Amino acid sequence: MITRVRKYIRDNRMLKAEDMVVAGVSGGADSIAMLHILKSLQKEIGFSMEVVHVHHGIRGQEADRDEQFVEKICRDWGIPFRSRHYPVPELSGKWKLGEEETGRIVRKQAFQEEKKRLGFSGEQSKKNGQFRVALAHNRNDLAETMLHHLARGTGIRGLSGIQAVSGEIIRPVLCLERKEIVNYLKERGISYITDSSNLSDNYTRNRIRNHILPAMEQKINAKAVEHMAETARVLAEADSYLQKKGRELLAGCRKENGYLLDEKFFAQDPILQEYAVMEAFEILSGKRKDFTSLHVDQVLSLQKKKTVVISTFRNRCG
Repeated sequence: MITRVRKYIRDNRMLKAEDMVVAGVSGGADSIAMLHILKSLQKEIGFSMEVVHVHHGIRGQEADRDEQFVEKICRDWGIPFRSRHYPVPELSGKWKLGEEETGRIVRKQAFQEEKKRLGFSGEQSKKNGQFRVALAHNRNDLAETMLHHLARGTGIRGLSGIQAVSGEIIRPVLCLERKEIVNYLKERGISYITDSSNLSDNYTRNRIRNHILPAMEQKINAKAVEHMAETARVLAEADSYLQKKGRELLAGCRKENGYLLDEKFFAQDPILQEYAVMEAFEILSGKRKDFTSLHVDQVLSLQKKKTVVISTFRNRCG
């Protein structure tokens, strides 16, 4: 399995010598296996590594146990360890967000704080190595994400699921299924812990994980997860290509303070128009997350006016 991950890292250009890897480790099977594999490859590739564990302040003694477990693993394996604490329930109420979303925000914050502490500025360090955040998503997580997005409504990007590399984030074990990871740890006698919240059906993702995906594997196709991972790969390539073509189309519409979408623009294939408009939103507002197909449709519905202007609207949408 280490050979597969090594190839996956190489094929996706995840790591090189002098990179600094901050591994997010919860103590669960996925993150412990990822950490063990990265440790096995560290000398060969030549990167530096440390672990960051995020304590969410939610599960009381169980969360303390997780923190102590990861700290001991790191001590035994000779890996620098850092823990960061956040009062997620309190922040959830303050920010008026669910605890799941709040947890995602504080985890991202933890890695950015660690990046700053390590002295990285932008993408490069003083030694020209890059800062990398290693997350332990696997193929099952990818399949769950695809189903979750499909049920809520999505496009090609949403169905392409989780990416092997996304900016500073790398996912070295995304090529593995959960059952393979568990077997890897059992064969080597490596302990891990189970987060009790993963067993609860209170979260949509858990219902997909505990019921829907197993039913698909048992009653439809035993290789459902594998096939979905391959579909996600193809969709990711299609999305990347369409982004490129949308960017090229948009470039021809650039004006001083925004973009002018004229008759020539609206003569192009509708899907390229959609990608171009979404690209314009991202460039002008500095983000993509808050924009949906509804916003794109509102812009494209104006084409009867022959020309549409998308101007700088950072203050209105930022």
